Amino acid sequence: MAPIRIRTASKWVAHFRDALDICPNFVLIWFNTDSRVFSGKTPVQAARQIELMVKRSETPGRLDDAARAGWLYYVAGRTQDEIAAAMGISRQSAQRLVSLAVAERLIKVRLDHPIAACLELADAVRKKYDLKHVEVVPSDPVSGSTTVGIAESAAAEIERWLKKPDPIVLAVGTGRTLKAAVDQLPAIECPKHRIVSLTGNIAPDGSAAYYNVIFSMADAVKARHFPMPLPVLVTSAEERETLHAQQLVRATLEMSAQADVTFVGIGELGIDGPLCVDGFLEKDEMMELMRNGAVGEICGWIFDADGKLLDNPINERVASASIPSRDSSTVIGIGKGKRKFRAIKAAVTGHQINGLITDEEVAEYLLKP
Repeated sequence: MAPIRIRTASKWVAHFRDALDICPNFVLIWFNTDSRVFSGKTPVQAARQIELMVKRSETPGRLDDAARAGWLYYVAGRTQDEIAAAMGISRQSAQRLVSLAVAERLIKVRLDHPIAACLELADAVRKKYDLKHVEVVPSDPVSGSTTVGIAESAAAEIERWLKKPDPIVLAVGTGRTLKAAVDQLPAIECPKHRIVSLTGNIAPDGSAAYYNVIFSMADAVKARHFPMPLPVLVTSAEERETLHAQQLVRATLEMSAQADVTFVGIGELGIDGPLCVDGFLEKDEMMELMRNGAVGEICGWIFDADGKLLDNPINERVASASIPSRDSSTVIGIGKGKRKFRAIKAAVTGHQINGLITDEEVAEYLLKP
């Protein structure tokens, strides 16, 4: 390499600082490249050439890999060894992909770069089930979490709606996934909007229902919040009619029916499903529902494999507001995981929802013939 003559040490340092600003890997590449490539060039000139070389090598496919590696590292919390195993690459390659994701500014608080495979899956699911909105996040093959990834994505979508300039009514359901999403929300000032709960906030023992999200939202979002002052399930259809006739409750029900957008969790059924685990149904009641064809629930409303609400005594006791009309409201269901396969498929098949935030594994299941 031709010698570089710089009169002062301070100028030498300034040259290299400028070069590193242009290309963070400048020093490494400088000392590992044929000297003829950079002959007669200053560090800054060489860095600009390196930058062009690097950018030409970064195909969209490689950025997709970098985005996936970045998601696994920063969102799913995987180690570089685990990323390497999941993606079938070496640890060094995993490390380079994570670094590339940072260098290309794909990583902020959320992942900005849309992964091509996820976009294709989302588009196919949207078309097959005639949905308004579908978002698919990468699946983490070694994680048992039912919220990682989709909670962050759902939070971003909720934030997008809350930042709309015109007043809206935003309705929310309940559940672990939705609460995890709400916990990701930043502080937002939107006093012109109204946020209403579709579900009651009282558990069977009279305590506050832990996964009711309306109060969690009130901590982060400065808007008018309207809880549903009811139990999740009541003892009879007659009791429900009496409670729904109360003026305060009736006003909340009317507001929920006017929702511009609705976010709900999608619950699976079974003795280890949320309705049983949280004490809303006894095991024998759950088994009877499943024998009658029930596969999932939204806000306590139980539906079969075709996505149709069951005509049974349990649904007659649900005190939740009805799911807003899919003709006038964007109703986005949030869920992932094999346990929810049948429930999610039924929900989109029967149009209990017209929007979905899920992961690759569920999307691939939904697209099977």
